[in-house]
Amino acid sequence: MKLVVVSAGLSVPSSTRLLGDRLAAAVGGQSDVDVEVVELRDLAVEIAHHFTNGFPGRKLAAAIDAVTSADGLVVVTPGSCRRRANGCSSASYSGLFKSFFDVIEPEALAGMPVLIAATGGTARHSLVLEHALRPLFAYLRAVVVPTGVYAASEDWGAEGLDGRIERAAGELAGLMAGRPAKKGAEPEVVPFEEQLAALRPAG
Repeated sequence: MKLVVVSAGLSVPSSTRLLGDRLAAAVGGQSDVDVEVVELRDLAVEIAHHFTNGFPGRKLAAAIDAVTSADGLVVVTPGSCRRRANGCSSASYSGLFKSFFDVIEPEALAGMPVLIAATGGTARHSLVLEHALRPLFAYLRAVVVPTGVYAASEDWGAEGLDGRIERAAGELAGLMAGRPAKKGAEPEVVPFEEQLAALRPAG
């Protein structure tokens, strides 16, 4: 099976890419997968050109093909703070992340198993997963695993992050293998309180 990691991290090294790698390794530990990584920072210029001329460049076309032909996706974005006069009010996915998925045909990800993840400097924006990423992939008719993974700066090396990674990876591996649901089926319904508990840092 083919697992594609889409990373929207901009820095080198990138905590966003690191989280994507850890999630892919955890999925690989539970299922036999070939992993391909799509680094969006390398595609930024071609994505911009696509919006002006309507045609993907060579690297962007290859990335789109990789994503749409995958058996499962791990998508990771840095949190992008929406600022108001009184400071940062909420967080969303980055503009580069959204732009990449905007150039993909809306029906291309229907039924695709997807694990959503994000990074940020503070745990207070962890609901970026539920407020931004999950609705985006619901719109694209992907099958999003119940457990999303958010990593704030203080989460690295914390026991709670490892547990969320393993849980989410197991859910994605199960979907990719056709257990407990096949492509196109609805994901398991998990109570919102349980999703919050899974996202909350340990301690």
